Amino acid sequence: MARIKQLSKNLINQIAAGEVIERPSSVVKELAENSIDAGAKKISIEITNECRNIRIADNGCGIHPDDILLAFTKHATSKIQNDEDLYSIHTLGFRGEALASIISISKLTCTTRTADFETGTKVKCENSEVSQTETGCAVGTIMEIKDLFYNIPARLKFLKNASTEFSYIQELVQSLALAHPEVSFELKRDGKQILKTDGLGDLKRTIKDLFNGEVAQNLKEVLKTDKLSGMKVSGFVSTPDFTRSSKKNYFMFINGRAVKCPIFQKSIDTAYKNLIASGKFPFIVLNLEIPPTDVDVNVHPTKKEVRYKNTNMIFNFVCTAIQGGLANYTEKTSQTKNLAAESINFENSSVINFNQAKLERNDDVYFDKQNDNMYISDKMAEEISRDLTFNRTPEVTQSKLISPPPQAITEPEENIIGQYKNTYILIEREEGLEIVDQHIAEERYIYEKLKSEKNIVSQLLFVSDVLTVTAEETEILKENIDKFEKFGYEIEFLKNNELIFRKLPQLIAKVNPKEILSDILENIDGNIDGLEEKILITTSCKASVKAGQKLSLWQMQEIIKRWRTTEMPYTCPHGRPISKILPHKQIASFFQRQS
Repeated sequence: MARIKQLSKNLINQIAAGEVIERPSSVVKELAENSIDAGAKKISIEITNECRNIRIADNGCGIHPDDILLAFTKHATSKIQNDEDLYSIHTLGFRGEALASIISISKLTCTTRTADFETGTKVKCENSEVSQTETGCAVGTIMEIKDLFYNIPARLKFLKNASTEFSYIQELVQSLALAHPEVSFELKRDGKQILKTDGLGDLKRTIKDLFNGEVAQNLKEVLKTDKLSGMKVSGFVSTPDFTRSSKKNYFMFINGRAVKCPIFQKSIDTAYKNLIASGKFPFIVLNLEIPPTDVDVNVHPTKKEVRYKNTNMIFNFVCTAIQGGLANYTEKTSQTKNLAAESINFENSSVINFNQAKLERNDDVYFDKQNDNMYISDKMAEEISRDLTFNRTPEVTQSKLISPPPQAITEPEENIIGQYKNTYILIEREEGLEIVDQHIAEERYIYEKLKSEKNIVSQLLFVSDVLTVTAEETEILKENIDKFEKFGYEIEFLKNNELIFRKLPQLIAKVNPKEILSDILENIDGNIDGLEEKILITTSCKASVKAGQKLSLWQMQEIIKRWRTTEMPYTCPHGRPISKILPHKQIASFFQRQS
């Protein structure tokens, strides 16, 4: 064993750089975030030499000439001053490691000037050695990195090919532009412009610039604030009939910082449950603003992992905000406070102690006059928790936070052309030809109707076939008999493995009970999670008009009229799209007509 000795400054920085600078995109991230923290409104990024040369120019505040040398030393930063600041981070960067790490693995030149000086400062760094000279330049900072990883051949060997590495950079710049639509971003590769945003602060326009007009046309706005907890979630989510094949388009931000947060992802998945097909995912751009003291970003060097003080509150807040956006709810301009977000902890909602002498009671909502606080009872907390499980926006949120859109003024009758293949209803609309699947349109209406009803009407069966089930299925049915009763089913066991239906929901009284039970048990398939939801979906499907069934004009009018009233008219509970509009311009273009 060799003797112990102190490592050199450069070697220490190279080891530390392994945590902060994983690849070229890591350099772009650190420097671009510094530009944003410096108040830049325009950031230009140029990539050359197979992603090993990087130039980032901004019009931010610049670096003071007396601080420039210190900026390249390890753990030197202007963003936090003491240990208390670590628990209230307001900037993207704060560790003071990035510049010291970058200069240990590349050749860097920094040109910067603040508004207080007529001339700027140029700093050259190589092998952690820094030299400084005076120069002329505009206000702002230019960082030029050359020969990235030139002195670490092992790291250079493990980089992907140039196209793959650039794709990581492009994804990063897209994410930064979405988090900060008020900043203009430009990305070039070998002199060719790849993307550019205008920096006007319009997020939807930024999405259109980065992706395409089709994405922007299929978005719903999400906006929800809660003054009591200091939280706000804003952004856009895609309609359930516009999906992607992966979660690659989940752009999630906490206080403008891109994060990979399982709580955030779970809230998105819950909001879209039974709205999109399995294996499909929505397009999401959401920013959650939360008091910095309520979130810890100092978990990992990449700062992509976060921890919250109240996980349940975050989940509830984001999930209900998305549901509200999809249902076309808009926030009231009044100063109403979000009761659910502040008071409820679903793991232990009984932690709130109510002083009856100070509280004014109104059903299950309590108002503390002395402290100007609002709370919710355990009973209501349980209802909200159940609503979330059932993928329904809690009533307290609907009634207190958001107001339903005004009733659409529609013509008495839809301009229905007829049926195609006795399965699709064709409707002439101003914007084009709409094709509606009759079965899943009615299925969506019945699903939402049954979900909202407290007492589902049942019909007594005079005769029922005897149905045989396995021992495992028998156990599941017996343990969950109350869930079936909730949706209008009454099951009676004759033997351990034989049963009959005494009652069925009136909507599906004409359907063969054996077929209903078979479908429900097939959907369970050993997994009883969300059993109530599976019963509800099966009931809705069986009660709906079938594909291939010829309908009268009146029947088609009724199906379309009821479907138009649903909160989520995009997909059926299985996630299949309900309608498709062929634009008039597209049809005219095919026939080579002007309009």
